[in-house]
Amino acid sequence: MKEILSTVDAWLAAGKRVAIARVIGIEDSGPRDPGATMAVNEDGEVAGSVSGGCVEGAVVTEALDALTTGRARRCTFGYSDDQAFAVGLTCGGTVHLLVEPLDW
Repeated sequence: MKEILSTVDAWLAAGKRVAIARVIGIEDSGPRDPGATMAVNEDGEVAGSVSGGCVEGAVVTEALDALTTGRARRCTFGYSDDQAFAVGLTCGGTVHLLVEPLDW
């Protein structure tokens, strides 16, 4: 989270709404450990990473929806080993995220 704070501060100072996605758990292996964080502003700009790229697009969609609804959500992304390799998630496993609008 520390590495994206300056970007989030700049977005907020510019009057942009921001959603935060955080890894809250993994099953089997995962690309990022719990605590990994990604911020998405209302324009779809991204700072940070929760998966090293393999599910980031889907997380951006969830973050933008959270900004629209104003509601937090828990999201789970997982693939079988064969599916994981096909989409670039070579570690397999399941990633659990909390996606929520940032409301300071």
